[in-house]
Amino acid sequence: MIRSIVVIFSSAVLTAFCASGAYIQGRRSRCGCDRVTRRWARLVLRLAGVRVRIEGLERVDWSEPMVIVANHQSWFDVFALVAFLPGRTRFVAKKELGRIPIFGPAWKACGHVSLDREDLTSAVQSLERAGKRVRDEKLNLVLFPEGTRSPDGRLQAFKKGAFVLAIHTEVPILPLGLAGSRAVMPKGSFRIRPGEIRIRVGEPIPVEGLSHRDRDRLLSTSRAAVAKLMGDFEGEEE
Repeated sequence: MIRSIVVIFSSAVLTAFCASGAYIQGRRSRCGCDRVTRRWARLVLRLAGVRVRIEGLERVDWSEPMVIVANHQSWFDVFALVAFLPGRTRFVAKKELGRIPIFGPAWKACGHVSLDREDLTSAVQSLERAGKRVRDEKLNLVLFPEGTRSPDGRLQAFKKGAFVLAIHTEVPILPLGLAGSRAVMPKGSFRIRPGEIRIRVGEPIPVEGLSHRDRDRLLSTSRAAVAKLMGDFEGEEE
């Protein structure tokens, strides 16, 4: 536990320092945020003794916009994706992140998307604005459609927001499967253990010709793709 405390304290100091830099870069040009946040995430992973192995990057043209959906097991999923996904990546997360001192202003300055889960109208408007930016700025927008970290590592039910967004923006869905992060830091625990996080990149799922009424079918197809990518890893970290 002492090691975990040291890692958390060191990561907090590093986050404050890098967030300040990201905030300054974000005020000038959001492109600068990518370099700062990628470096930050890799340093946090190194401090924690976490390796990342990513497979399937060659399947994707990372210069094109995508709506990325992935399973969610740990806070370390975010570090791994920030550190190793190519392209210009932004995340959709609950608005409470924006209230964290130093980190919150940097999060907003770099163009990540905050959702108010208690206000459906506000959440929809936030996603609509995000959709326009995805197209205009050719961003990769990452969502965890389970809505929260899985308590047992198993894939939970998906919410519809990511799939409505993809259909309305005519931007393909890219499924990802993650494994190993729950062993590093499971939900509800502050203990951090060294380990390896594996990321599997799937084939993009096209949305051309789909309408709002196809959202459930797209959700089902995407969830099946994420489950397949998780493969035999699902549940092995219990």
